[in-house]
Amino acid sequence: MQAGRPGLAAQLLRRKPIGQMVREAETGHGGTRLVRSFGVMQLTMISVGATLGTGILVILGESVPLAGPAIWISFAIAGLAALLSAVSYAEMAGLVPAAGSSYSYTYATMGEGMAWICGWCLVLEYAVSVAAVAVGAGQYVNEALAVFGLALPDAVSQPPGDGGLVNIPAMVIVVLAMVLLVRGAKESAWINTAIVLVKVGILAFFCAVAFTAFNGGHFEPLLPMGAAGVSAAASRVFFSYIGFDAASTAGEEARNPKRDLPRAIMLSMLIVTTIYVLVAVAAIGARPWGWFDGTEAALVKILEEVTGQPWIALVFAVGAVLAIASIVLTVLYGQTRILLSMSRDGLVPGVFGRVSHRTGTPVAGTLIVGIAVALTAGLVPLGALADATSIGTLFAFALVNVAVIYLRRTRPELRRTFRVPLFPLTPILGALMCVYLMANLGAETWVTFGVWMLVGLAAYFGYGRRHSRVAALGQEEYRELSGRDFSPTPAPAEATIFHQ
Repeated sequence: MQAGRPGLAAQLLRRKPIGQMVREAETGHGGTRLVRSFGVMQLTMISVGATLGTGILVILGESVPLAGPAIWISFAIAGLAALLSAVSYAEMAGLVPAAGSSYSYTYATMGEGMAWICGWCLVLEYAVSVAAVAVGAGQYVNEALAVFGLALPDAVSQPPGDGGLVNIPAMVIVVLAMVLLVRGAKESAWINTAIVLVKVGILAFFCAVAFTAFNGGHFEPLLPMGAAGVSAAASRVFFSYIGFDAASTAGEEARNPKRDLPRAIMLSMLIVTTIYVLVAVAAIGARPWGWFDGTEAALVKILEEVTGQPWIALVFAVGAVLAIASIVLTVLYGQTRILLSMSRDGLVPGVFGRVSHRTGTPVAGTLIVGIAVALTAGLVPLGALADATSIGTLFAFALVNVAVIYLRRTRPELRRTFRVPLFPLTPILGALMCVYLMANLGAETWVTFGVWMLVGLAAYFGYGRRHSRVAALGQEEYRELSGRDFSPTPAPAEATIFHQ
């Protein structure tokens, strides 16, 4: 043990002072701060962009056979679980306006050990979900090409295990998002906003067309696979709600984070849940649930069959590729900011925390993450990616609900710009819902999660424990930072655009 550092048990339980987080957000890493340029609209669009479309556009065909016509109930259950966690995220985002999302919240409440586990789960959530969503791009590229009688060979549009060698469209989308993020966060946010509007437009268009072929008989029987099928589908489609927390990773790039982050998180959840349920009902109404089994790019095929117009399928397929690109862009953004926070704490190598003076973005970290995710998207099948993403996310969400309860009990004097309603019932239900959905995931997913956790423990003891900056704080400095009261920064300072 290094001189002055706490023992293992004490280090695992040592919490990161909120004061230290605020100070780091103000001073940046190496003298360079992230640029505060996001208002509530951009933050909402980051959250919607990272969330909307994932399950509907990519895994609907894999989820309907689990629940049957009740798939819309599965979306509602998953949405409720996400909403219960979202209100906890909203409270924590207003209280701890720093990059890092639930990793930072857990560090402030449960200590370094749980923070590392949470951060490691977030690496799984963000990196793997980007890859999973990008995998679906190949399906829609082929749907667009089919209008012209063309198709990409499986060898370059499917990963090994699904009949191909490498998924080139998935890799291309990730690389393009990586390049855009390297250029600057503000530019990426405006492009994302434009794409989100296109995404909402094409899903509204699908509903309008699908409802013209609506057949109420497709909902009978409602529960052919029973309640267990609905629960299993809810666990899988929870993947569709991953991303609403992306806005919370922008805590150091929001102009007024304590006010705007809670608003953006709650508004995005309302938008996404409403659209998901509408699209699910429209899709089942247009086609019987058995039709979805094994169907790729299901929404495009429904439009094609209902209208008989290939150009409509072409427009939707192009819009779907853009929608997938929006998810990849925003979730990849969140991944780089979480690693930036972990690097700032010394738990991962410093390269992930270097912010460019020219662009105000973590260029090196973005390149490393982008290349790793592109390779994953090109080589790993979708089903395994989706389930692995869900279990990591559910674990992180459960920790945020616990963090809200802990800080309400231990630091009631801290000023909160948003408070969870019906406390403590709401965060307790949120944590229990997450545990329930985790329990419904398959044994293979749990094995994958266990292996990932073992790799994470090896990484922590091999690197993170020895380089932790919180563990290196002297007792006097640690007590001083832990005891400070951090009221919201005055509005004029929050609105300042930091130098690049």
